[in-house]
Amino acid sequence: MQVAIVLYQGMTALDALGPYEVLRMMPGVELRFVSHQPEPIICDSRILVIGATHSFDETPAPDIILVPGSSADTVTAMADTALISWLKQAHETSQLTLSVCSGALILAAAGILDGLPATTHWIAQDVLKGFGALPQKDARIVSSGKVMTAAGVSAGIDLALTVVKKIYGQERAEVIQLSIEYDPQPPVNAGHPSKASEKVYKIAKREMIADAKNIKDVINVPTVLWKAVLTKLRKKSRIRVAL
Repeated sequence: MQVAIVLYQGMTALDALGPYEVLRMMPGVELRFVSHQPEPIICDSRILVIGATHSFDETPAPDIILVPGSSADTVTAMADTALISWLKQAHETSQLTLSVCSGALILAAAGILDGLPATTHWIAQDVLKGFGALPQKDARIVSSGKVMTAAGVSAGIDLALTVVKKIYGQERAEVIQLSIEYDPQPPVNAGHPSKASEKVYKIAKREMIADAKNIKDVINVPTVLWKAVLTKLRKKSRIRVAL
């Protein structure tokens, strides 16, 4: 089974590496980090570097696709024509197409979430709705056929264990869980807006919005929105012709 984890400049490391540590332990797995070409990928911390092992062209039909999110470069990825084209094509034959955090917005930009229930990081739920998905704001994992989306960052580990359970069963998922000693017992309890105090929520939101500012979005946001408008217009035109 071939697993392709998408990498792009500015992505969030744990979105990809959390699931990686689970999925790499599946029996007979071939795991690839895919991007435009094999190259170093600088994460959103601008400190950590991950290596892409294969290009999109070298990985035309993976069994499982996983798209991570980013704190500042999600829109850049959404406007990346090569990434989106590959994602659309690869999704046609994939067994599972997955996203973590704002990676759901990248799936949405590829038209994969149209009309489907989905989740993403709490701060991006309203944006997800704007691209045709049906946000499930309180869900950590949402399954919609072969499409599975996870909430923010750390939820990627839960997503990967859900995949293992789906394919290999409860016992194998438990073996992997035990092997990585994934036994969450957080010392604080503010991991979702429903649990955080109003003060903590406001601070987190303010800091995340500040971190998300990206000068490239002056170009990328209009590009993504225009593509979304064109897609909707084309769908309406097909409906009229059918009628």
